[in-house]
Amino acid sequence: MSVDNIVSKEKLTHYIGLTRKARQKATPIPKEGSHESEQLQIMLRMADDYASDAQHFMDKGDYVRAFGAINYAHAWIDAGVKLRLLDGHGDDVLFTLP
Repeated sequence: MSVDNIVSKEKLTHYIGLTRKARQKATPIPKEGSHESEQLQIMLRMADDYASDAQHFMDKGDYVRAFGAINYAHAWIDAGVKLRLLDGHGDDVLFTLP
């Protein structure tokens, strides 16, 4: 079996770190209190919940579920950037820019 097909603790730590960086870097665009801001808060809550799940699964040794969860978390953040609810500040490594 190839090392590329294994979800290791090191890989998880790397991807959790990337998602943490993305969450910190992306900043809200809509005005507070607007409908778009409310929608963004829902998206960010989903990202945070999935990131929390990823850490939980990793701590339990369930690396496959942790890997899935962290990818969902990052996707929610990336969607916020793509929809222009979050500013990715031109970072095309952490985000799929509009």
